Amino acid sequence: MKKILQITLGIVTSVGGFLEIGSVLTAAQAGAVFGYQLLWALLIGTVCLIFLVEMSGRLAAVSKHTIVDATRERFGFPFFFIVLVGMVLVAVLVLIAELGGIGLSLQLLTGIGFPWWAIPVSLLVWLLMWKGTFSLIENGASLLGLITISFVIAAIKLHPDWSSAGAGLLPTMPHDQKARYGFIAVSILGASISPYLMYFYSSGAIEDKWDESYIGVNRIIATLGMSFGGFLSMAVLIAAALSLHPRGIQPDTFDKTAVLMTSAFPKWGIVLFAASMLVACFGAAVEISLAIAYFFCQGFGWNWSQNLEPSKNARFALVYTIIILSSAIPLVFGIDPVKMTMISMALTAAMLPVAIVPFLFLMNDPIYMGKHGNGWVSNSVVAIIIILSFILAVISIPLEIMGG
Repeated sequence: MKKILQITLGIVTSVGGFLEIGSVLTAAQAGAVFGYQLLWALLIGTVCLIFLVEMSGRLAAVSKHTIVDATRERFGFPFFFIVLVGMVLVAVLVLIAELGGIGLSLQLLTGIGFPWWAIPVSLLVWLLMWKGTFSLIENGASLLGLITISFVIAAIKLHPDWSSAGAGLLPTMPHDQKARYGFIAVSILGASISPYLMYFYSSGAIEDKWDESYIGVNRIIATLGMSFGGFLSMAVLIAAALSLHPRGIQPDTFDKTAVLMTSAFPKWGIVLFAASMLVACFGAAVEISLAIAYFFCQGFGWNWSQNLEPSKNARFALVYTIIILSSAIPLVFGIDPVKMTMISMALTAAMLPVAIVPFLFLMNDPIYMGKHGNGWVSNSVVAIIIILSFILAVISIPLEIMGG
């Protein structure tokens, strides 16, 4: 009965925690510019994330290691330090975008500019981490995130052509704006396959004291939870394709992006969009801050646990305090969270090999995995999608910079 409850809660929290500023804005950009044509990117990104999240939980349950401490132990500290620098730099950019998303949501609701919200929002995220337990953060913020199901309702209310949407699940090239198409595709993949989710998930499995009996539970949570989350992102793209694309609206600001909700809900669309993004970005900001703190402390061999009081976990608390407050500084000076989101998602895709290649080695190492190592299907699916993401990033990011 306990495991059935964990499966149910795990699926619900996966759905509530999947959407954040990256997945919403990249999906909205895709729908607004190319209609249904980039649904395939969301599909393969979700498939890859299902495999990676399942692997993360399986590694923790079998080896009793998180991804971070297993990487440091298996490959040595010098190699681990390279991964640390790359992953943390990208994760901080994503955190800035998430904090900016909270500020932009409040700006929509109050009319007060997002830079004024940067410090109060960061302090609120920090306070939750200072006072909250892992279960409160994992379950509470994600359960509130279920408000993002309103995107699905909006998409259905706009009456999509399901056959055309289905055709978008197969890759096709546009007649023009090919560089833009590639950049948005790689941004979608970066938003979907976020390494911080792997680090957060494997650390959570250790916090919850998983063992080999949880392998089945882990597989169900990863598959159903990430699938539902990917479905929410597809709903955002479909709603944007129906509400923004016909009118030629480019969702380069939050208020323009909100049109994908106001078309379906004329009276409450702005409030629903702002509330959905507020909760989703807040949950993501907490999870990213935790993931960075886990990364540092596990990598350097320090005490780490969100369930310990800060006085017994001083360096862990210090890391997330510095990371959160320093991430607020660019927002105070007015950096555009929307542009930051698109850039950080594309850079995430470019950095995926740094995080995923050593992880695949771990998942095939019998010292860590015993008889529970990866099969050829898991290795092949993840390797192909990561290589595709990297190639798209290398080609499209320079073209987007030169074009922009």
